Amino acid sequence: MNNEQKKVALVSLGCAKNLVDSEYLLGGLIRENFLIEPDPGSADIIIINTCGFLDTAREESVNVILEAGELRQSGTVEQLVVMGCFAERYGTELRRELPEVDAIFGTHDQAKIISYLTGRPHVRDDPDFFRSLLTPNHYAYLKITEGCDNGCSFCSIPLMRGKQISQPIDHLVKETQYLVDRGVREVLIIGQDTTSYGWDLPPGSTLHALLQELNAVPGLDWLRLHYAHPAHLHRGVIQSFSELDKLVPYIDMPVQHGSDKLLRRMRRGLNAAGIMKRISALRDAHPRMAIRTSIIVGFPGETDNDFAELMNMVDTVRFDRLGVFTYSEEEGTHGAEAWKDDVSDQLKYDRMDTVMLRQQEISLENNMALVGRVENVLVDSHTEDDFSIARTYRDSPEVDNIVRINGILPVGEFTQVRFTAASEYELTAEIVES
Repeated sequence: MNNEQKKVALVSLGCAKNLVDSEYLLGGLIRENFLIEPDPGSADIIIINTCGFLDTAREESVNVILEAGELRQSGTVEQLVVMGCFAERYGTELRRELPEVDAIFGTHDQAKIISYLTGRPHVRDDPDFFRSLLTPNHYAYLKITEGCDNGCSFCSIPLMRGKQISQPIDHLVKETQYLVDRGVREVLIIGQDTTSYGWDLPPGSTLHALLQELNAVPGLDWLRLHYAHPAHLHRGVIQSFSELDKLVPYIDMPVQHGSDKLLRRMRRGLNAAGIMKRISALRDAHPRMAIRTSIIVGFPGETDNDFAELMNMVDTVRFDRLGVFTYSEEEGTHGAEAWKDDVSDQLKYDRMDTVMLRQQEISLENNMALVGRVENVLVDSHTEDDFSIARTYRDSPEVDNIVRINGILPVGEFTQVRFTAASEYELTAEIVES
């Protein structure tokens, strides 16, 4: 195969962790002289990096594979390759049901995919440093762990991605410096459970030790922490928010529920009081701390009283950012084996709506309190009607609020603005002249 004449389209589905896997693969393909084609219909080869976390994600993966399969069957593309979490877990079924797929690989098989496409052995030699970013150039994700050792009863991630493997600190520091040298201003730390980082390393390490090293990387502006497990959020990490100047006062910490009964069933390792203690400690560490969380409604056995306890936590904490999922029974998990999925779909959606409506009120109140304040924001993009879209330190890309500024500002640069108006998920701002 003459790689220089082969165009590859890579479709990346699912979470930021999948996105990083796709970036590793793209970097390796580019080094092998493949051409990257954004339009699958114009490619010679289509690679689909699938997500298998929830029913909706699996459905999306299947639909994308079927669409690509039509291109493969018609001869429009020469090869169709499927990889990722969905492929890792359901590879046997995919091979049986989708003969139009030429090859199926798992979540860690970037080198094998390149070997398959080139027909010769490929060594995975520092693929992180060959990444081809799929994010805008000014921010990137840093995946510090792979897999997960937690036994949350609702989660199938360990079944797809295996046990936790932490990247050594020196490797992560080098990767971060590599990213910064190429224009990255903000690094978003991700993993299945970032707060468990390092306990599998010989002789062992910690997240706060990693944060200290990353904070010293020259040229980096913002560090942002995602996917923190409250039960593993130790004092050292909490103190880091008051000690490290590049670690923005923002944490993505899924609490999942506010009922002790449900938290026990979910195997989360903390009761509601323990979660509240962590939240208080975070806010004591930094008075401007922004807390993002996610919760699950409709877990087996969730009663009206359990839901009321959850709503009480939402009202008491007033999370800055909040996402809600309805429970999805995952084959092979403890939750699926131990309890019947006994909350109706309609009740799940009703409870989700109740939470989101309350959170919209909280978000609006929080945003209105910012009107008139002056802050630095990071510009992400432009709109067709000549507005700039930016983010405050409280906001992670794609999932959180935005700031709309009249005028075209340089993407990837910080600018000082004054907030002039607010809605539930958006602030309007004007530039503050120096």
